[in-house]
Amino acid sequence: MFDSVRDDLAATLDEIRAAGLHKPERVIGTPQSAKVAVTAGGRPGEVLNFCANNYLGLADHPEVIAAAHEALDRWGYGMASVRFICGTQEVHKELEARLSAFLGQEDTILYSSCFDANGGVFETLLGAEDAVISDALNHASIIDGIRLSKARRFRYANRDMADLEKQLKEATEGGARRKLIVTDGVFSMDGYVAPLADICDLAERYDAMVMVDDSHAVGFVGPGGRGTPELHGVMDRVDIITGTLGKALGGASGGYVAARAEIVALLRQRSRPYLFSNTLAPVIAAASLKVIDLLESAGELRERLAANTALFRSRMSDEGFDVLPGDHAIAPVMIGDATVAGRMAELLLDRGVYVIGFSYPVVPQGQARIRVQLSAAHSTADVDRAVDAFVAARAELESAGA
Repeated sequence: MFDSVRDDLAATLDEIRAAGLHKPERVIGTPQSAKVAVTAGGRPGEVLNFCANNYLGLADHPEVIAAAHEALDRWGYGMASVRFICGTQEVHKELEARLSAFLGQEDTILYSSCFDANGGVFETLLGAEDAVISDALNHASIIDGIRLSKARRFRYANRDMADLEKQLKEATEGGARRKLIVTDGVFSMDGYVAPLADICDLAERYDAMVMVDDSHAVGFVGPGGRGTPELHGVMDRVDIITGTLGKALGGASGGYVAARAEIVALLRQRSRPYLFSNTLAPVIAAASLKVIDLLESAGELRERLAANTALFRSRMSDEGFDVLPGDHAIAPVMIGDATVAGRMAELLLDRGVYVIGFSYPVVPQGQARIRVQLSAAHSTADVDRAVDAFVAARAELESAGA
């Protein structure tokens, strides 16, 4: 039996490669940083890293690493349990309290990833008599989490407030008991920011709750790095914030839900990813506490990230590249054809710049791109070198007739 299955799977993999949609995994032999050493799957040697979520450059920060070492000695390696059995340490409760204070929410619950956090919210809070209204470009974890719920599902066009209001009216007229609007704070493939003030206005008009996945914002968006609710002045109007410790907040792993106290209390009792997954490793919790310490005085890092982002976007536009508009550190360079995007990424790696071509199903068909992600750890020279590499790679592709 398995031989026929093997043949079917091999044929599917061949189709993926033929369509230019194969996603190779390159191996690096160094800590995550602005510069990394590629050891397999690409050009060997040190390259500039422009494809990590390491927005503030904290993944290899010496104070974060020192806090992790100290935590290993004090708290051990792993908990070998879930939270309600014997998997809760003081360090977990301290991190939850610090995140709540930082994000302006009443309470916080930790998960092993933000994917799990999003997977545990909807089924717990919403039943068949409720409605969830979701942005069309929300992250896959939100989409999967909604699928686990029995709530009625409504979808509105990306950042389209007229369409959101239309869906809210339909949900209201359909007799929904609870209505939950859910959106990414920053849409990861485009770098676009959700219009949270307008969303909150509509939520109040239609008696709905608001949930924001702020994974690509917390730490560096907003005056104090508290994310898109702070950026838009609606920290007190958002009911649920989900996010990750695996991007700007040190880049390890782990996620959280920060929300109204009653919401978090119910998640502790009924959220399946929380109840049935091992506790976040104590070393990550302790290192994340150090990250929050750094965030409270990270204005210079946020300014450097903003300057690097502005420089890259400006220079790429001057060179005639199609970069999606905005000022977020996600700067998608639009290519269109998946094969060409993959080939350009390879040519850039040959020139010492590590980026990735994104194609279907991660982005829509015909909208392949190279998603460049800036970091506070990059220097001005690093950014200039990356732009020069794009120019050279484009010239090589054009000479080859691509």
